[in-house]
Amino acid sequence: MIKAKHTTLNLQFKFPAGTSRGVLLHKPSSLLMLEKDGFTGIGECSTIPDLSIDPVETYSDKLEEVCRLLNDGHDPDFIDLSLFPSIAFGLETALLDLKAKGSKCLFPSAFTQGETGIPINGLVWMGDKDFMQKQIREKIAAGYHCIKLKVGAIDFETELEIISGIRQQFSVEDMEIRLDANGGFTPADALEKLEKLAAFHIHSIEQPIKQKQFEAMAKLCQQSPIPIVLDEELIGVKSTDKEFILEKIKPAYIILKPSLIGGFRESGEWIRLAEKHDIKWWVTSALEANIGLNAIAQWTYTLNSQLPQGLGTGQLYHNNIPSPLAIENAKLFYKPEVDWDLNSLLL
Repeated sequence: MIKAKHTTLNLQFKFPAGTSRGVLLHKPSSLLMLEKDGFTGIGECSTIPDLSIDPVETYSDKLEEVCRLLNDGHDPDFIDLSLFPSIAFGLETALLDLKAKGSKCLFPSAFTQGETGIPINGLVWMGDKDFMQKQIREKIAAGYHCIKLKVGAIDFETELEIISGIRQQFSVEDMEIRLDANGGFTPADALEKLEKLAAFHIHSIEQPIKQKQFEAMAKLCQQSPIPIVLDEELIGVKSTDKEFILEKIKPAYIILKPSLIGGFRESGEWIRLAEKHDIKWWVTSALEANIGLNAIAQWTYTLNSQLPQGLGTGQLYHNNIPSPLAIENAKLFYKPEVDWDLNSLLL
């Protein structure tokens, strides 16, 4: 029988992480630990304030309930986590790790053997002009050929100036620029802003306006000179509504964040429907610690996507869990010769 328990990490950002929804200085993340036959499987239940749909006020109670049900012998597949996608992801990955005898090697591949890495984009957070330009210089020096800028919170003209500076240095062939507005534009001003941004040959822009404005987003996807990516739009969507949203809005891309949409099975269903409608996709981590990032990266590698993925968030925290994950030359690698340091978690 499985023995289950959970603990909490309070992850501390190395810098104020700014988005159009505000600035993050720290972020709690829960670890679900399942023990059986002398092995321990660990899954991460990671939420983002004001973005995850998991109810904050009952989150701890739900984790306690999940552990109690598992300890009482309940089948994990029949625990209702429809309102708690992050716990669904954590449970799914903890079970995979338990099956892998606690090795953290959930999806064995050339990636987990250290033979190849996953191309990733370099993420540039919002801040003042100097801070954003400093990040851009660091990403370029680190060898990135695809960078993603958070936009929509500071002065728009300053954002245009920053993006113009990148394009003056690097052609479209040498540097792919992705943007993420996190819903920071309005239906009234979005198209005008997208037309100005298009002058810099932008690859794509995520969620230019807030989610659940289906008519406005569909119209924007039709008119925009920049391919639009759905991100927040996928969070909290019922299975029966997934295809409706894709057919209605017709985006160029969707982004899969397993922690926010309920795990790998739910993400796989989104991919299936997207490909049915000729919509492209990539995978992004959602501020998880290295336990969650590791699971997402290993799963992503099995999908054989040729696009740069959004998996560069492991370096955000002062107190992340030491792991075999490492970034080299704009790729995420798994170094099997490096041990996980989980002693503090398993006491």
